[in-house]
Amino acid sequence: MMRPTRDQRLTSQLIHEGRLLLVAIQFLTRLPVPAFKEYQPHWLHQSSRHFPAVGLLVGLICASAFWFSSLFFSPLVAAVISTALGIKITGAFHEDGLADTCDGLGGGLTRERALTIMKDSRLGTFGTLGLVMAMLLKVSLLASMSLPVALIALVIGHGASRLCCISLIALLPYGGDVEHAKAKPMAQQLSLRQGLMSAGWLVLALVLMSVIWPQAMARIQPHQWQLAVLLACLASAYMYRLLARRLQGYTGDGLGATQQLSELAIYAGLAVGL
Repeated sequence: MMRPTRDQRLTSQLIHEGRLLLVAIQFLTRLPVPAFKEYQPHWLHQSSRHFPAVGLLVGLICASAFWFSSLFFSPLVAAVISTALGIKITGAFHEDGLADTCDGLGGGLTRERALTIMKDSRLGTFGTLGLVMAMLLKVSLLASMSLPVALIALVIGHGASRLCCISLIALLPYGGDVEHAKAKPMAQQLSLRQGLMSAGWLVLALVLMSVIWPQAMARIQPHQWQLAVLLACLASAYMYRLLARRLQGYTGDGLGATQQLSELAIYAGLAVGL
């Protein structure tokens, strides 16, 4: 039997990465994807390196909604519509994680109690307040930006915030109950190499936007990019310390909270001085 050539191996790997991208889209959103004939559970874990790509896709859709809405409404209304569409596309996946994390870590004094609260489908005081404050801040920040900057912020914010989640999967062990995890294949640590690979999606997005939207990219000053990166890193570091100290690792809800917090941090950095 002849061994596959280098080109054949490369083609096979590209096809596999395409499958993993579809798995990531199916896991993180409610967007329709083709059915898989031979799905393997471990693909879900491997697909996490494409989470930033899914974020870029969601951000692009939300940015399109913001632009179209701004033709008829004020920036505030456009921000609300784009935010609502993002929630619809993802099925409030990350917002649910934020609410559960606020409830669990706010109301649970021990690790076991916090995990029990986070599994409860009911929404508590801490979760309600966390969601309301996050939504108000997100809409307010987007509405305060000029249209070109808001569009870029939506794309980069959604993509980079998923990369922040990847950093926690790479740096922390799973801190929940593996046997009762909603997505058991995800309940394992990601290699640092895979985490670095996922950053390629964000680099690609920045290069493409610099080519396609050069005037819009020029509207954002270097100090705003620097502040957005700094705040996103601080948000990720805060969630890393919080989850490591309280839960001894990450959980799905904790990753959702990380995504929301780092997305807000990026918007805050890009909105400064505008």
